[in-house]
Amino acid sequence: MDITNLSHSIKQHAIELGFNGIAFAKAEFMDIEARRLEDWLHKGLHGEMSYMENHFDIRVDPTKLVPGAKSVISLMYNYYNDALQDDPNAPKISMYAYGRDYHKVIRKKLKELFSFMTSLVGHINGRVFVDSAPILERDWAKRSGLGWIGKHTLMLTPQKGSYFFLAEIICDVELIYDLPIKDHCGTCTRCIEACPTDAISKDGYLLDSSRCISYLTIERKGGIPEEFKDYMDNYMYGCDICQQVCPWNRFSTQHKEVEFLPKEEIISYTKTQWQEITKEVFDIIFEGSPIKRTKFEGLKRNIDFLE
Repeated sequence: MDITNLSHSIKQHAIELGFNGIAFAKAEFMDIEARRLEDWLHKGLHGEMSYMENHFDIRVDPTKLVPGAKSVISLMYNYYNDALQDDPNAPKISMYAYGRDYHKVIRKKLKELFSFMTSLVGHINGRVFVDSAPILERDWAKRSGLGWIGKHTLMLTPQKGSYFFLAEIICDVELIYDLPIKDHCGTCTRCIEACPTDAISKDGYLLDSSRCISYLTIERKGGIPEEFKDYMDNYMYGCDICQQVCPWNRFSTQHKEVEFLPKEEIISYTKTQWQEITKEVFDIIFEGSPIKRTKFEGLKRNIDFLE
């Protein structure tokens, strides 16, 4: 199969598997991105996420992650859910965490796509990734033309928005590479103005993770600093504020993944029920959920901080 038909077949099968976008970029050292990451780390904007300092050379060079790599395949998978929690006073959960752990759901589909690729070309040296390795996934999505990185530092796709998980396949197969697209944020500053903790720089495109509500409720291991006491917008896990105010997300559509549908308790629990949640109930409700990451103690800490 020639390279053009191969590239087309891979894209077509990815869409059939439920992915909402796929694009290809040449696997190579990321010079500009490496300098930007180094500066971000030097400024300490990664907070307690010390793992961001590890494997720097691998983060900026996919050929060190997969020897002989020629292509980085970037994919996006919709998680937008228009369901709202019944009790408007209940502590809030970021939309991406409503359903089953996305790592497991999307990895299965990536493996299916990888198997399809091998059926076309034979043995492939490659690996699949879903937020599971030192990869600058937003930068690769940008390089491939899936979208641009918005002022809130999330990837945005024209006519689709930002409510997408990103995933990658790095492999030694040469493909027809796509081209980056232009930034469409323009003069809009809604995400910057809406962030209650001032985590986004005044000019955008730079995030102080240590001030981000998602970081504070998930990544931070110690207590949440008192300076954020009245600025959490009632989030107990994650945060969607910068996405909610983004004009591009008016194009968001309900996802079609049954595994991402929220459990009834996530939607129906009242403020009081969340405040009184026990570890036993936590383990039942969040079995197979990304919220398991923060553990019961972490979620309880967040809920108590909101009171």
